[in-house]
Amino acid sequence: MDGNADGAAPVAEARPHEFVVHGQTIHDEFAWLKAANWRDVLKDGTSLPADIRAHLEAENAYSKARLAPSEELRRELVAEMRARIKEDDRTLPQPDGPHAYFTRHREGGQHPLICREPRAGGPEEILLDGDLEAASRPYFDLHGMAHAPDHALLAWSADVTGAELYTIRVRDLASGRDLADEIRATSGEVVWCGDSRTFYYVELDDNHRPARVRRHRLGEAQSDDELIYAEAETGWFVDIDQTSSRAFVVIRISDHETSESWVVDRDDPAGRPRLVAKRSPLVLYEVDHRGSDFVIRTNAHAQDFKIVTAPVADPERANWTDLVPSRPGIMVLFCRPLARHLVRLERENANPRIVVRDMETGAEHALDFPEEAFSLGIESGYEFDTATIRFVYSSMTTPNETWDHDLTSGERVLLKRQEVPSGFDPALYVTRRVHATAPDGELVPISLVHRRDLALGSGAPCLLYGYGSYGSSMSASFRTNLLSLVDRGFVYAIAHIRGGTERGWRWYLDGKREKKPNTFSDFVACAHALIEQGYTAPGRLVAFGGSAGGMLMGAVANMAGGLFAGIVADVPFVDVLNTMLDGDLPLTPPEWPEWGDPGREETAFRTILSYSPYDNVRPQPYPAILALGGLTDPRVTYWEPAKWVARLRATMTGGGPILLRINMDAGHGGAAGRFERLDEVALIYAFAISAISGDV
Repeated sequence: MDGNADGAAPVAEARPHEFVVHGQTIHDEFAWLKAANWRDVLKDGTSLPADIRAHLEAENAYSKARLAPSEELRRELVAEMRARIKEDDRTLPQPDGPHAYFTRHREGGQHPLICREPRAGGPEEILLDGDLEAASRPYFDLHGMAHAPDHALLAWSADVTGAELYTIRVRDLASGRDLADEIRATSGEVVWCGDSRTFYYVELDDNHRPARVRRHRLGEAQSDDELIYAEAETGWFVDIDQTSSRAFVVIRISDHETSESWVVDRDDPAGRPRLVAKRSPLVLYEVDHRGSDFVIRTNAHAQDFKIVTAPVADPERANWTDLVPSRPGIMVLFCRPLARHLVRLERENANPRIVVRDMETGAEHALDFPEEAFSLGIESGYEFDTATIRFVYSSMTTPNETWDHDLTSGERVLLKRQEVPSGFDPALYVTRRVHATAPDGELVPISLVHRRDLALGSGAPCLLYGYGSYGSSMSASFRTNLLSLVDRGFVYAIAHIRGGTERGWRWYLDGKREKKPNTFSDFVACAHALIEQGYTAPGRLVAFGGSAGGMLMGAVANMAGGLFAGIVADVPFVDVLNTMLDGDLPLTPPEWPEWGDPGREETAFRTILSYSPYDNVRPQPYPAILALGGLTDPRVTYWEPAKWVARLRATMTGGGPILLRINMDAGHGGAAGRFERLDEVALIYAFAISAISGDV
């Protein structure tokens, strides 16, 4: 299975394996790359069987050798990208009682420092040093942080393998030392009770799914933690939060189509959960709180969502009253109730806006912005009784701007503008919103950025990014790393394809289950549109997507690979059929509403089989492909890209090369350190540049 001495690509042994589903025989000759002890591998990568490890190491060695000519370029790219980072940057302090909390990085530091200072100003106090905690670890991801209501303790969680198995610890802020409490195999989130001695967390089950909520009392063993909620359905995930008012802990249970919420009185350390509204097929809702009402964002009789209120005393659906009615084409993304106002984030025609309502008068005002394509987000604050919100605005040519907005007067104050230490002149760049026409006539938005001096029709190289799943929208935000491509003459474009919600919930529904192929044809239409409108040329595009976007890359490689000089598939979900047939895998049951259950539903089986990238590799030329994976990834397991690459090499009639790089010390998110991540970005960008020039 190893590569030959002459540098030939590794050849995975084809071990015959077949099975029958709905009367059809499925051949999976590379099934052996899935370790039988995969659960152990997620927890400890050293448990990987020797034959599989040898193959992955051979793949890594081959990719390293093929990409060796770009090493100097990668070093150059990393230096450029790092020079654009303000290394000793800090977030703006968020006030909470006597303190204001923030994070910062030290010069050269990989991980954040969690800090606070007196609300009125004064010396900084470092609560947790991420660099210190990460020392001597090959992987470290600092995840959840929550200070106790009395400000004396900090609950924090970290993952040290990349498998997203978070351990929660509690730091005594007076001594700077952690208590003996150590809660393992959690999702990482913590919600404190009002007594500052008790907190809630979500426990993962044996299949790595967040399934149970427990309540921990400081000083007690994890084995004694009280079970508050246990979800019996394997296809449902559990998470926890607290309402903006801090009056309630919210337990939310959901799949991709339906949700249910329970609430617990946060000030009662012995409280029991109370159901808000029982789950109903295809109804999603999220609960917050203000005064005597719950404030709920829901799609009940509202495809693009609406906001309703429900009395705390009796919040079942029969008692829901519209506060912000549904408006077709205007999707309500988020709402945050405050003592005297309601703030919501909504999107129309792929651009967001913030709307503020005075809860006493009902008067509303909106925050609008002039650019063609931009990104907008509301920062989560700690305080409920406030007349100020903080938001972050950017576009593909406007660095992040953090503003405070007075909800009463409407006044905006710019607090911070992202610094680019090496320099950035927005006048040198152009951001645009253009459209592609899909095969069925739908207009698909494309956000793009390029140098102002780019000559249309010159056949510029283009990196085209896509995702298109789970209703996730891709924001047209500022990314300093992209300047390394754009300054080399690239057009960078985001295809806002179906499967996302850029054009409302309908946009999502038209790109899932039996309509999933729309996602792929939309992306191909975007590539053609960029060519037709003069932004690039055939063979001058590189496609890029990750996770479910990596599935998109695999499908596009099969159906229209000739359009592209290269394809980058990051942690790609490419073995869709096999994964969706395996109900033991961490994400499979919760994913059935998104893709269908091919084991029980023949229609879903036929649909998935028609596009699953691994199952549709065919004897044809393929462009250069770079596939990236993580050994301990619980979301897209390492064997998916490994099997896909093996079958591509065994089947294709020309083109390539096909490269696989597995991070043996990380999971789905890749490297955790902020500068280590630059190495991965540089690898992708150098591959794109080399693919365009034909030098891979």
